[in-house]
Amino acid sequence: MPTGAIPIDTLPGGIDLYATLESGQSYLWRREDGRMYEDAPDGRPWYCTVIDGEALRVRRTAEAIEWESTVDAEETVRTLLRLDDDLPAIFEGAPDDPLVTEAYDYARGLRLVDDPPFPTLIAFICSQQMRVARIHSMVTTLAREYGNPVEFDGRTYHAFPTPDQLAAATEAELRELGLGYRAPYVVRTAEMVADGDAHPRDAEGLPYEEAREELTQFVGVGDKVADCVLLFSLGYLEAVPLDTWIKTAVADYYPECDRGNYRETSRAIREAFGGGYAGYVQTYVFHYLRTREEV
Repeated sequence: MPTGAIPIDTLPGGIDLYATLESGQSYLWRREDGRMYEDAPDGRPWYCTVIDGEALRVRRTAEAIEWESTVDAEETVRTLLRLDDDLPAIFEGAPDDPLVTEAYDYARGLRLVDDPPFPTLIAFICSQQMRVARIHSMVTTLAREYGNPVEFDGRTYHAFPTPDQLAAATEAELRELGLGYRAPYVVRTAEMVADGDAHPRDAEGLPYEEAREELTQFVGVGDKVADCVLLFSLGYLEAVPLDTWIKTAVADYYPECDRGNYRETSRAIREAFGGGYAGYVQTYVFHYLRTREEV
């Protein structure tokens, strides 16, 4: 079984694996104690996922990010967890204000993820008006019901379903799994990708606001879901999804950024958060506001 360790002291700014994988930006990992998005873990649990049909587990020890996989996965781990991002340099350009400072101190080592685009698109279609734990449960259920099983180290993991697999589901089946009104959005978006009509990667390389517009062609995808896909999967680190928590931050800390509509408010808060790495600031602020009362 291939294994490896990436020393923490080689990662600029280190890594908080819990904050990275349980901050509401990724729903494709599972915590092996079964308590993902329920509480902060005791000890150093393994997190697992399936990427390109290969099972992968990671955990943080005092000295390293350790990984185990069905294949040599060091580069995959570095990519998925953005381990080459220089966190101190990124936050040198962040605004020097109380909210951002508190959020950064609260979750030092939180890194953005770089998840695969199609699962990310479906996950955030499912996210509308849902708490993070419920979103994670829905995505896990989709993988279990429609994804390919992968055997690894005596356990069975499930890949997220391919577009073809998910397009073969019926709206009624997905409603029975708890997707509600999101069910037809998921089926139709999967059909669009399976039929070759569109793919979320088509947005890659476009100017940011054009890329966001490209993603809104998918059924059930508005500006906020598009921004999530851009930030957490396609490398648009300037994207600032305006969810409930960031709208709260705008109202309480940056009222001058409220422009009365999504796109203008997003542009204003993106500038307030420092521009090119505003999505990093957004993710720290989101995680801080969502979880600070729990600690």
